[in-house]
Amino acid sequence: NIMIAIRSNFFYTRTVPCELWFLNRDKPKAYRDKVLMIDARNIYRKVTRKIYDFSPEQLQNLLAIVWLYRGQQERFLDLVFGYLQSMLDELSFCYQPRTPDSHEPEPLLGYVMAVDDLLAAIDPFTETLVEGAADAGTMKELVEGIDALDEQVDGFQSAIDDEEGPWRKQKKTAKALGEAVQRLVPLAEASRNLARQADAVFKLASRLIEVCETELDARSSSLWNGREITRARKAADAARHTLVEQLKQVRYFHKQAAWLTERFPDGELRDVEGLVKLVDRSELAANDYSLTPGRYVGVAPEVEDDGFDFEEALRDIHIELEGLNTEAAELAARISRNFKELGI
Repeated sequence: NIMIAIRSNFFYTRTVPCELWFLNRDKPKAYRDKVLMIDARNIYRKVTRKIYDFSPEQLQNLLAIVWLYRGQQERFLDLVFGYLQSMLDELSFCYQPRTPDSHEPEPLLGYVMAVDDLLAAIDPFTETLVEGAADAGTMKELVEGIDALDEQVDGFQSAIDDEEGPWRKQKKTAKALGEAVQRLVPLAEASRNLARQADAVFKLASRLIEVCETELDARSSSLWNGREITRARKAADAARHTLVEQLKQVRYFHKQAAWLTERFPDGELRDVEGLVKLVDRSELAANDYSLTPGRYVGVAPEVEDDGFDFEEALRDIHIELEGLNTEAAELAARISRNFKELGI
């Protein structure tokens, strides 16, 4: 009935690929001489360097192909609609707590407040510096970055408000849902840009702290509360991470809807190069009755997992490394002072 090929590294103790066989003794007459070939080797989620699996949404997407094969178009359309609804829900959670009784601030406000607290901890020292000091350039970039962030937040909220009307009238036809996916592309891109700007602001704030400590000898000033600044910096980093992860969810659900509508725009099963093909008995015979999906669906270039954003992962690593470098410098300076006090 159905053959599904899965890439290697899906088992904890074996690296070999595998194929799933789905048998059906009660196949509809129209499909008795046909086999649905699905090559899912390019669909995966990276758990560790050596272990892969399917995300719940990836499993649903594979199941959606089977629904189309069985003529269950309504279930396919409901899934696409659900992804878009989840995207809009995740957008709302950027501006409100996920649970009504939560005492945590919403991600966007929480991050803005955390950055304000960090700047408030730094300001007593930077306000005493003369114009043209070493921090001037970084401070200017930081102020501009915060202004850009505020502007993007306002635009983001306006775009969300503008979508409320069209979504209330959204129809569940293949054409209408395909149009909705395209209509929501700017919001998905705006969420990515907002995450980038949030990262940039935190990076600039961290750089400002580094300049003050390494070039302006801030640690020797009574106006520089190193412990409070470190606490505020960690809080801002945690708030940044919360916001970025929330914004990722917006893009994630949009990508799932786009994945389905791009491959099956009419809400009907069709051959998709490198993914799926409905094969009849004559084609099986021509291929020596091989039941390897890759032999029939063709070859598609391997793409990175939609759920794993390498660009943002590298950005997170860079930010984490920058923080570790700052902490390492603080620790080295503290050790040096301790040695001096001991007369060593």
